[in-house]
Amino acid sequence: MSGDTLHLKGHAKDLGGGFTVRRVLPALQRQAVGPFLFFDHFGPVTVHPQDEHDVRPHPHIGLATVTYLFEGAILHRDSLGSLQQIEPGAINWMTAGRGIVHSERRPEALAGSDYVNHGLQLWTALPREHEEAEPAFSHTPAEAIPEVAVDGAVVRVLVGEAFGQASPVATLSPTLYLDVQLPPGATFTLPALAPEMALYSVDADLSLEGESEPLPARTMGVLPAGQGARVRATGAAARFVVIGGAPLDGPRHMWWNFVSSRKERIVQAAQDWEDQAMGQVPGETEFIPLPERRFKP
Repeated sequence: MSGDTLHLKGHAKDLGGGFTVRRVLPALQRQAVGPFLFFDHFGPVTVHPQDEHDVRPHPHIGLATVTYLFEGAILHRDSLGSLQQIEPGAINWMTAGRGIVHSERRPEALAGSDYVNHGLQLWTALPREHEEAEPAFSHTPAEAIPEVAVDGAVVRVLVGEAFGQASPVATLSPTLYLDVQLPPGATFTLPALAPEMALYSVDADLSLEGESEPLPARTMGVLPAGQGARVRATGAAARFVVIGGAPLDGPRHMWWNFVSSRKERIVQAAQDWEDQAMGQVPGETEFIPLPERRFKP
């Protein structure tokens, strides 16, 4: 904790095959910022041909996944039949709703190559009235994301509206997601663009005006409700993202890949996955089984 800003350092999480991410949300001190209740930062990591970083088919309910790459590539497949290579700068938004199954793998074109993967995967909770929505997948290419210069910084408006720009990414609740690149020594004024906001420093320490300590690299700073911030790159150039939006419309239960406002719905989803009744990714026969430690309502 530094001043009024809550610092969340996250923890390392091994997803298997030596693929480790920094998981920042959910945290003991905070479940969500706006609709965002899951925040993973992966890389930069060099992927070698022998590495097994592929994520086999697995299910989701009650949420939307939001995938954004700084470097690299991921091949997305899902039970709707979507096949999409995720590349740097694009926003890939998958609405799970009542249930979807997807995999995330190395693109075939990179099978024999070393390459660097670096990015973020976030989840947003769907509003209670849309928790059982029809599943959907939407890809917004990098060139369709608006970009604007502010205070010497380059701001990409990934989701929502900011600085006179509006992202084409459709959401089911007020949502804000920005990618900001600050030159060395520059100061950026972040207005109160949403009722709840947080900054995550991707690669360098940041200084927040009025705070006694810097926001270290790879740390999330949750701002006081309804407040913005003045952010300075203390040394080298710095990159950070801003997430936020309207507060959740009630608490959520999270277990494994499932999110719901109702415990019994998670129990049902677990049974559906065990019965392999949630759909399949075309052309794939592998799947990730349920965790041995089951959800206890």
